[in-house]
Amino acid sequence: MSGKRRRDTRRTKSVPEEAGIRWHPGFCGAAEIEFLSNKRDLEFLQEYHLSREPVRMDLLVIKRLTDVPVENEIGHLFREYNVIEYKSPDDGLTIDDYYKTIGYACLYKGLGKTVDQIPAGELTISFFREGYPRELFKKLQSMGLEVRRCYPGIYYICGKQMLFDTQVVVTGQLNPEIHCALRILSRRARINEAKTFIERAARLTEPGDRNNADAVLQVSVSANPELYRAIRRGDDKMCDALRELMKDDFEKMNLEFEKKMEAETKKMKAETKKMKAETKKAKAEIRKINGELKTAKVKAEKMKRETLLVAVKNLMETMKWTADQAMDAIKVPETERHILMAGGEIAEGKA
Repeated sequence: MSGKRRRDTRRTKSVPEEAGIRWHPGFCGAAEIEFLSNKRDLEFLQEYHLSREPVRMDLLVIKRLTDVPVENEIGHLFREYNVIEYKSPDDGLTIDDYYKTIGYACLYKGLGKTVDQIPAGELTISFFREGYPRELFKKLQSMGLEVRRCYPGIYYICGKQMLFDTQVVVTGQLNPEIHCALRILSRRARINEAKTFIERAARLTEPGDRNNADAVLQVSVSANPELYRAIRRGDDKMCDALRELMKDDFEKMNLEFEKKMEAETKKMKAETKKMKAETKKAKAEIRKINGELKTAKVKAEKMKRETLLVAVKNLMETMKWTADQAMDAIKVPETERHILMAGGEIAEGKA
């Protein structure tokens, strides 16, 4: 039993988003750009909370007018309420992810304010993933469901047991001319698709649309830094467009850099001040030690002379010698003799 439980854990575990690349905001921006021609007809609710608990969908798209068709082929399946699950390039798409999202849709329907406020026929589910989910499709087919390719990269899941109309969008197979916003949300973005997106994004005028384009570019640039460096090096016009699109981000980066440099400078100044204070203190300690050594040396010299003086006096008294004889006997240096004699405590030739 325990072994089976461990296998289930490994199977359902997904790879977390890499630090520094927040794929989901980029996807939500790309989704809004995809349906730009119907932006007034659709409402986009990111990370929609299904209850007071932390259970939420990646994106909920609501059609404001149900009789208005969605031009983008991804939206041909859409009804009034559309639940979207996005998987980043590092995430898998398993049968458990499939059922989890169906659970989200069921919970959303069940939490309506009135009975059947959200009809099942007006609720759809869409999965987005860059890679083709081969194992998921095999599993669905083994369950008697049909996986039908309706457009490049867009697969409908069909069968009598389906609760809601469902599609799987493989962004890596989408038409790059139509879906460049989703195509560049990849670690393997292509330079021509990135340029196409930048050109189209540069023509956007409304702040909300430009913010969405900026969110897409933030992710794509983070995932493909070399590609965008090549674009900036090789095409001045494209570089200017990219700089204009990401102007707020560049300004934010510059502001953060300036703040970081200011903090580093302040830190260095504080450390320099501290080092100067420590150096000053160390010098004072050295001076103190030197003074103590000098004092100790003077005391040692004084004790040495006092010892010699006592020895000379003892010899003079005991042996009845002169001062010179006593100092010769204990080999007092010539320089010390003058000092001892200068004190007046012993006199030449006197015992």
